[in-house]
This record gives sequence, structure tokens and C-alpha cells, in this order.
Amino acid sequence: MLRLLEVRLPLDHDEHALRVAIARALRVPPSELRSYTIARRGYDARQPDRIMLVYTLDVTTGDDARLLARHRKDPHIVACPDTRYRPPVQASRPPRPRPVVVGLGPAGLFAGLLLAQMGLCPIILERGKPVRARTADTFALWRRKVLNPESNVQFGEGGAGTFSDGKLHSQISDPHHYGRKVLEEFVRAGAPPEILTISKPHIGTFRLVGVVERMRTTIEGLGGEVHFESRVVDIDRTGGVMRGLTLADGRTLEARHVILAIGHSARDTFAMLRDRGVFLEPKPFAIGLRIEHPQSLIDRCRFGRHAGHPLLGAADYKLAQRTSGGRPVYSFCMCPGGTVVAAASEPGRVVTNGMSQYSRNERNANSAIVVGVTPADFGNDDVLAGVAFQRHWEERAFALGGGTYEAPAQRLADFLAGRASHGPGDVIPSYQPGVRFGDLSEVLPDYAADALREALPVFAHKIAGFALSDAILTGVETRTSAPIRITRNDDHQSRNTRGLYPTGEGAGYAGGILSAAVDGIKAAEAVARSLSTRRQAGRQGSGNDPGDGR
Repeated sequence: MLRLLEVRLPLDHDEHALRVAIARALRVPPSELRSYTIARRGYDARQPDRIMLVYTLDVTTGDDARLLARHRKDPHIVACPDTRYRPPVQASRPPRPRPVVVGLGPAGLFAGLLLAQMGLCPIILERGKPVRARTADTFALWRRKVLNPESNVQFGEGGAGTFSDGKLHSQISDPHHYGRKVLEEFVRAGAPPEILTISKPHIGTFRLVGVVERMRTTIEGLGGEVHFESRVVDIDRTGGVMRGLTLADGRTLEARHVILAIGHSARDTFAMLRDRGVFLEPKPFAIGLRIEHPQSLIDRCRFGRHAGHPLLGAADYKLAQRTSGGRPVYSFCMCPGGTVVAAASEPGRVVTNGMSQYSRNERNANSAIVVGVTPADFGNDDVLAGVAFQRHWEERAFALGGGTYEAPAQRLADFLAGRASHGPGDVIPSYQPGVRFGDLSEVLPDYAADALREALPVFAHKIAGFALSDAILTGVETRTSAPIRITRNDDHQSRNTRGLYPTGEGAGYAGGILSAAVDGIKAAEAVARSLSTRRQAGRQGSGNDPGDGR
């Protein structure tokens, strides 16, 4: 089978045109084509009045080898890659003690799934609740201003990605096609099959709920255990080696292989790890605001006369600018046709996030517009200074919002002019549980507010109408990524704690659902290889399997 890359056709082409384009690219008559499938379909909207669909196609002809040799110098015609997933280990029985996964976000979910599929029967510990109970708790904050610190947008089955746009694309290097494994497992669990072919796949919040539940059921059916409301409060790393875990209810668990997939907001766990001597280091992240425009405006700016075309859907955007002072300013977690939501996980603090359903048919588009910050901005050398930095600005947002989990908001024109807003214009804010208008410069460091004021007008030159006077800004966005990195070696294990596998966004090694899920797969493979090596060493030595705990 051959793979054809960058096959470009007009937006409204007919099916026959695709077959003709394949034959033209291969320089063969159409009759020589036996079959083709669409591996990926995206679009190029740089010229809104001449939008092109861009295909990656897998093609079978009467003589693939001959054609591949003929086109060996053409980078757009290659052998079709083998994307099938092959686990490195298939255990005949689970080890003792069993591997433990801490956290059931994308990284923990896929780590647990892969361990279960390899016959290793993981134990998964999640501090929050099952996804449907967690959804009820999250709605309690959005609708009644009641925060449950252990069950919210950040904590619970599915992780922070559950209440987002459900984006499933990433720019990570993926030579082993782990991303394909992730998408196939999502489809197997009920996600729309089109995520396997469109260039920017997404699922949306409510569909993710059912997908996550079915994946958990699969893990349990393969011998894994999932324990909710089971927060890890201590670890035993005697001699720099993982020995066990202590839970908030006093239970202890022997654990020699622990995948730590705690997410970017597990601040109490970060502190516990620091206090127990696990190697951590501060890392950069970003702080900023959510911006809302009418989705129809973004559609027109990006797609011109093709706005509303069913193959294009709701338009997104990606923006970046380096300011005169050297600060990066960029859009983050853009949610077409979505809403801005409360994402706090600690009392007395306000955090914003964005969310879309699969349909992406809400009135507004929203995105974070954030400014990069580094450890030099955090105020001291404590490894958790970034956490204190985040908390400070979240507390300021809570106060400016009136102390009720409402968020401070401002019209864009007022923010650029440095004056407070007293109400909305034509754009109605979508943030739940509500907003209080004021001056958002009070919830940002001065340098961040200045950087935003410099970058936002520049973005208007890239997307006409972006500087709409009535566009709504809501703050504050602080959870773009973890403020620390739980540094690991090439074998995926902690730099100074054998048997501890820091994974995903909370470890500082991923950013988004897909990259976190891929990192979870890699962690599961690393644990499986370690267990296999120990088992083989045990057989060659005493004759006992060290994985059995004898």
C-alpha cells in the first residue's frame, strides 16, 4: 500500500475528483487504482475565498512496489506505515505487588489501559469521583457557586481534559504511532469514528463522559482495579526506591512500580513529593485571560464566503507574538463554539478554562490569551514558588469577582485603554457561574498586562475583527501547564526514585489530552519492561520471580 501526502482539492470537489487526483499524482490511469482510503483530511484556509481540502490517502494499485520505486524521490509518495500497536510484554499472570497508577486523567487512563491489556492488572487510585458524580459536583460550582475541592474540573475520572474541547491533536513527535493507538481506543469506547481521519479531531465534554466510563469498564474487565476518592498523601521511598503509598483514609499499599499521573493542579501532592525528597524543579508556564468573540465573526474572518460549510465546522485560530520586551504571548486551548467555565480546585480562588461540546454550536468562540512566565518571575527560589505565584493571582481574581466564584471580566476596548468596564456590550460573557465587571489589570502582573496590550492589536492584523471593542476578557487563566517538572531519566523513572514513573501534564512532560495519553502509554511500557526484566533476573538467579514478592 502507498501513502500519498498533501493531495489538494477544492472544498466542494466531487468524489470522482479524488480518484483522478490520485491517478495524476501516481502517473497511472484511474483503472489501475484498486482502492483508496482517507487517512487524514484537513484544510488550508489561508486564502478564505479559495479554501482547499488537504488529504493524506492510503492507496492500493496493481503494482505498489513498482510505483514506489518510480516515485522514490517524491516526498509525497511513500510506503504506507504500519500503525498497528504491538505491546512489548504480554504477562501470563499479574506481578506481586501489582503496578499502581495514581490519577485517572488521560495519562493515567491510558497507562492503566495498556497495563491491563498487557496482563499486568494495575491498581488505579483517583482522588476524585467517577465521572458522572464528578460532573454533578462541577455543575454545582457553575450553577450554585459551591466548590468541592476533591471533585471539580481538575480532579476526578477523566482529568482536566474532560471539561475542555476534547482536542485530540498534538505536535509531538510520534514515530511509533502511539497517537493512532489513542484514537483507536477512543473510537472503540464510543468516540466518533471521524476522529481517525480529520486533521483536528475533538470529542467534546459530554461525549467524553461516556467514553471515559467505557474505558474504565474495559480496564476492570481485564483485571484492573479502580479506586475513587483515594488520595495519596504520602510515599515510602526508602533508599531512593519506591516501597509503598499511604492514602488519606489511612490505608497503605505496597507499591514498587508507581505511575504518577496526578495532573497539573495536584498542588498538595507536589508539596508532599518535595517534602519526601523526590527531585522536582520549577518550570515555565503562562498566565493570562480568556477572550470571547462571536463565533460567527471568527467563522467569517477565517473562512470568508465558506463560513458555515459542513466540512469546515466552527473555525478555530492559533496566534502567537513576541513582544518588544521579549515576552511570548499566544492563544491557548481555543474552543470554537464553546463557553468559558470555572476551573477552580481550591477554595477562595478563581480560575478560568474553556470548554466545547462536540457540536461546537454555542454563540461565542473563546481562547486563552496568555503570557509566558519563567521561574525568574516567581519571586523566590523555592521549587514550588510557581504554585504560590498561581495562587496569588487566583486569589486576586476571586476578590475582584466579589468573593463568590464569579470571575472578573472586562470589555476589550476598556482593557486596552486601561479603564474599568461596567457591563458588557454586544458580546455576552458565557462564564459560569457569572462575571463581575472591573479592571483585569488587577489580576495580572504589570508586565503580563502590558504584554497583552501590546499583542492583542497585533493579533487583529492576523484575524480581522479580533480587536472587537465588545470582545469579552475574563480572568484569570493560570493552569496552562504544571509549574513544576518531576524530572525523570530516559527509562521514564524519577531522577532519584527508582520505581516512580512521573507521567503526563502533572509531571511536566505533556500538554493536552493526546500528548498526555501518549505519555501514559510510554510509562506503561516502561513499567512492563522493568517487570519483565525483574522476572527474567529472578528466574536466572534464585529461581523465584521477584515480581511475585516471595
